Amino acid sequence: MREVIALEAVANGVPEVLVGDESLDARVRWLHVSDSAGVARLLDGGELLLSTGSSWPAEPADLRRFIDELADAGASGLVLELGTHYRYVPAVVVEAARERGLALVVLHREVKFVTLTEAVHNRIIRGQTDALRARDEVRERFTALVLRGSPADFIVHQLAQTLGAPVVLENLAYEVVAAEVPLAMEEELFTEWELRSRSAHRRAEYRRERGTAAGSEDWLIVPVEARGIRWGNLVALPGPEHPAGRTAVLEQGAIALAVGRLADGEADEWARIGRRRLVDGLLAGRFAGIGGAGARLEAAGLPLRDARLFGMVVSGATVASERADAAARALRGRVLAGSAPDGVAAPASAMLLSLPAGAVFDDDAVRAFARAVVDPADIDRATVSIGRGADGLDSALASLHEAVDLARGRRRRAGRGPHLRRAENRPLVPLVTALRDDHRVLEHGERMLAPLIAHDLSRSGDLLDVLEAMLSHPGNRTAAASASHLSRSVFYQRIALIEELLGLDLDDGETQTALHLALLVRRSAGR
Repeated sequence: MREVIALEAVANGVPEVLVGDESLDARVRWLHVSDSAGVARLLDGGELLLSTGSSWPAEPADLRRFIDELADAGASGLVLELGTHYRYVPAVVVEAARERGLALVVLHREVKFVTLTEAVHNRIIRGQTDALRARDEVRERFTALVLRGSPADFIVHQLAQTLGAPVVLENLAYEVVAAEVPLAMEEELFTEWELRSRSAHRRAEYRRERGTAAGSEDWLIVPVEARGIRWGNLVALPGPEHPAGRTAVLEQGAIALAVGRLADGEADEWARIGRRRLVDGLLAGRFAGIGGAGARLEAAGLPLRDARLFGMVVSGATVASERADAAARALRGRVLAGSAPDGVAAPASAMLLSLPAGAVFDDDAVRAFARAVVDPADIDRATVSIGRGADGLDSALASLHEAVDLARGRRRRAGRGPHLRRAENRPLVPLVTALRDDHRVLEHGERMLAPLIAHDLSRSGDLLDVLEAMLSHPGNRTAAASASHLSRSVFYQRIALIEELLGLDLDDGETQTALHLALLVRRSAGR
């Protein structure tokens, strides 16, 4: 109705809104011209009635009944042209229209009804044509995503871009699989996500049972299903209208996701992609605040409250996300597995493990976990780097970074695996992790190692690796040479060159400590 009133053809009649407000939000399906008092029986709903009122009833009670009949028939509104029959609108008509929420507009100047009718119908038809064109464009866009095999998180991203509103993909357990939400909204939206989502589902079911449309503040929910299988739901938060219709856009996204799930077969690509993105985002610092990050993790199914958290990196072997999830559940916990962190050679996977408070995760438990997530043929090559246990997300992030810093070390071990590296057994690692961004620590590392870095970069050398091997085996240069995969004579030549370039005595304990710290700082930066 608001758009109708704004049309130039209507404006030429000098319109005045007598009953408006929410009634002006009514959808106009068609414009019908009639002066008949019995016109209501000819309406199907959604029509805007244009009249001069020449055949309307004269009695107030009959006028009220006439307005009630229009409202009962689902009319969008009533436009009355003054001057031909009525010089003013009877009070009973205004009162009845206000009571029934029927938009009432009067025209103070005579207009050609055919001109007004043509303008309104053209606007309606143009809107329908635009909607059809927009739906074709949306369908083509998401069909292309399906044909390219786009992952679920990218499809959710495209949905959010198309709708101009936050979009969330959840599984049947109301856990967030993927989401495209402004960082500033994360904490508010994802805190107690399961409770909020279940409430939104109940409200949507209530509306469906009663046949009522969703309001502007309601969440739009569309299932992701195909061939009788339902995998989850797409949730769109309130946003602007879309020419194709917000529901139609979300349904196209749901179809693309469902086809992707059918193509995946039994593999749970949703969980793998969603969890990997979360862990990678944590390591890269892609979160606005610790509260928002914590809410997002809990919405994905990782308990943080009353939980013991461990950052881990499994390197040297491929980790299957399904195995990791099953191994964590066997410990009554949950895990999120990510990609290989920067500076850690693939195959590798960073993980954030949540166990019940008070749970023991000793070396035997860690090795059992590693054997459960790594293929037996690769277990001897696997190294598990694990940070200190944490009780909150702040310290859990530190634990995750400690694990990554441990995994970046170049030292290799022979023998049966899996091999363990624990932060509590490497006292300098937590210190470097905590001070990783301190300019003084960075300056120290650069100052100590600059000659070796320049040498290795210009000659594709290995002096940094040789130095690390020596510092990892203090007092045992035979073992250090073996770890460097060099003969003893070549190893000693490298050590002599390092001492010459640095102008330092590598047998001095304080010098070794300073160099060890500098190397840890460099490895911590993934270099």
